[in-house]
Amino acid sequence: MSRASAPNLPPRERVLVCGVLFPGQNTEHDGPLSELRALLSAAGADPIGSGIVQQRAIPDGATLMGRGKVAEVEREVVELDADAVAVDNDLSPAQIRNLEKAWKVRVLDRSEVILDIFARRAQTRQARLQVELAQAQYLLPRLRRMWTHLERMEGAVGTRGPGETQLETDRRMLRRRVLDLRRALNEIEGRRLREVRSRTEQFTIGLVGYTNAGKSTLLNRLTGAEELAADMLFATLDTRTRQWRLRDGRTVLLSDTVGFLQRLPHHLVASFHATLEETIHADLLLHVVDASHPDAALQLEAVEQVLDGLAATGRTEVLVFNKVDAVEEPLALQLLARDSRHEIVHVSARTGEGLERLEALVAKHLDARSALVEVTLPIADGRTLSSLRRAGALIEQRTIEDHSLVLLLKLSESALGNLRRSSPRDVVFRVVTAPDEPRVSADN
Repeated sequence: MSRASAPNLPPRERVLVCGVLFPGQNTEHDGPLSELRALLSAAGADPIGSGIVQQRAIPDGATLMGRGKVAEVEREVVELDADAVAVDNDLSPAQIRNLEKAWKVRVLDRSEVILDIFARRAQTRQARLQVELAQAQYLLPRLRRMWTHLERMEGAVGTRGPGETQLETDRRMLRRRVLDLRRALNEIEGRRLREVRSRTEQFTIGLVGYTNAGKSTLLNRLTGAEELAADMLFATLDTRTRQWRLRDGRTVLLSDTVGFLQRLPHHLVASFHATLEETIHADLLLHVVDASHPDAALQLEAVEQVLDGLAATGRTEVLVFNKVDAVEEPLALQLLARDSRHEIVHVSARTGEGLERLEALVAKHLDARSALVEVTLPIADGRTLSSLRRAGALIEQRTIEDHSLVLLLKLSESALGNLRRSSPRDVVFRVVTAPDEPRVSADN
């Protein structure tokens, strides 16, 4: 079979897909291997084959799947002249070795495919270090697989010792590299933590969701940014924070980060833990869901499981059902919202539909954490006036005897504290209504 490729580019790998379904494992609407095919395409390979799937109660310890399926995959590898086989499960080092012996081609498990995509997409130093750490932790128990050529020399004089020595040397080098990567990441994360703490005077919002749910498009639409927003899996790996100016004049910080996936490799979750925590520990979490996707319910559940695993219980979360312009059956939205414990808003980041409702909901949450404050300042103090208007929602403004201004504003507690510290002494703050406290009318 011909393997046409673009000029000056290496041919794309032809990768056969297969997998095992276990009881309780969610299946995708377009077939049990549809997501693996999309992952392979994102990794620059061509998924081929009919998609061999076996249902089993428990995995085979040696090969994951039964002998009959191993033989069936072997025949398809030969017939389609596959370069590699991707298995939609996590494999042990022994299982990978046994399957490579049986199929005589390279075998990739689900985690390895995802790690390859992350390695391709990592742009910043932090993302590259996080991906390398995840790869090193994945590779450590699999080093023996890279030394299988020594098995042909077993028993030969002078071969066993050097081989074992080289394997242990590689293991020590890899463990040392893991320690170096963790140390470097701790330094970067420490700096980022200080940056995040310096923003405490502003209300922070974290965008989370399944990969390709439209988070970056929503970020661009709300903030006017021009971040990459592509129809691909894992287009975003780094946390991007932008200012979002609400219609009432207040500004909030909106952060977008890496998307989630079903059965996301635990090495990646561990490596990106600090990056994810920076987003999920925001004042408000916007969980973006691709409402038009046939597997939207499964994707929503997968993200919630990761968030719960990151100890994000008790979080303030809003479900943002995105791409509603592409939803053909309105009943699907009702089913998706069934039994949800969170507030829900329907939007289309592409067309702008529902964004006013989303902003109103964000403003409501911001109000709940804001105090009604009366501020008196000299009329000539334009700098403080500008800071006040940037930090809060102006309700009312009046002039006293042509030399003082009195402003009535909604200010978050953190913004109020920051303004009190940074404003001149002749600026007077008086809290009229504290956060979450009903405003008392003048008639009472």
